[in-house]
Amino acid sequence: MNDAAQAPESSQATPATESSPAPERPPLPDHLSSDPRSPHCVAAVFAHDIGIRLNGKERSDVAEYCISEGWVKVPSGKSVNRKGQPLLLQLKGKVEAFYR
Repeated sequence: MNDAAQAPESSQATPATESSPAPERPPLPDHLSSDPRSPHCVAAVFAHDIGIRLNGKERSDVAEYCISEGWVKVPSGKSVNRKGQPLLLQLKGKVEAFYR
């Protein structure tokens, strides 16, 4: 009978943790770009802090990624194109996107 009495107490503890609202985060897309001119730019995702792992290493310089195709694009040093945008290198491997 003690087990039955303890079960309702544990269910009462659950609503207390639900009372602290968790921020609503949109699902991370398969293809995301930080360039606002790109059709793959989703502003709602950038309202939250996101991280990218390439082959198990976290990268902070990713400008664009595609999980299904397995690539990320990162700036190539100080090089810029004729329009002033950074030149991007495409690195391939296992890509993981996550919220921090």
